[in-house]
Amino acid sequence: MTRLFHVSDVHFGREDRAAVDWFGARVKEEQPDAVIMTGDLTMQARAKEFSAAAKWLQGLGRPVTVEVGNHDLPYFNLWARFVTPYKRYRALETMIEKPLDVKGVAVVPLKTTARFQWRLNWSKGYVSTRALQESLALVEAVPTGDLVFVACHHPLVEGGTRMTSETHRGPEALGALAQAGAHAVLTGHVHDPFDVEKQVGGRTVRLIGAGTLSERVRAQPPSFNEITVEGASFSTKARFMGEGSVAL
Repeated sequence: MTRLFHVSDVHFGREDRAAVDWFGARVKEEQPDAVIMTGDLTMQARAKEFSAAAKWLQGLGRPVTVEVGNHDLPYFNLWARFVTPYKRYRALETMIEKPLDVKGVAVVPLKTTARFQWRLNWSKGYVSTRALQESLALVEAVPTGDLVFVACHHPLVEGGTRMTSETHRGPEALGALAQAGAHAVLTGHVHDPFDVEKQVGGRTVRLIGAGTLSERVRAQPPSFNEITVEGASFSTKARFMGEGSVAL
């Protein structure tokens, strides 16, 4: 059996300190096989926020992969956004978009953020041709029989939550990933957990969204997902601060 903790949208700078400490305690006590962080580590991409995030992630003591969220790109400093958008991520560079192979599960990164978009709301998702091709190459290289989980910040299609992702080229990306053999897409952004099945090109793909550990909650309190893998099957439950849990 393999257990993965899927966490997202901590928003250091607006983090819920009690929720962050609670998650860290659960990791230390339960020792999951890996932690998948699907973006928005910070609130405003400030150096001190990244420093706090790096210290927290490194202190977990488990294999970690981190996706970049829209809040992790400089917003008010346009020079930094366009020229050096990931400079403040250097303390985390060994974790950023890091593929993971954990006991029969391959975790493949997919970038869904953009420095610029031809629409007013740059917080929404975007999948570039280059990002998709890089992820497809990783999916196709996964050994036969392993499960393939794609990790990105924005849901590629909507998961029925209050907040939306409106990811440009998301449905196209989901179709290509499904065709290549992906079993699930793990995301954040919307701050509420979900697990829904989509039929894509004759294949079933699970869309799994994590909640938030920040003060910026939506319909649900702070939470993370626990994904349990047994052979070729896997299940997801949302674990809420206070130790409540719900099978998704």
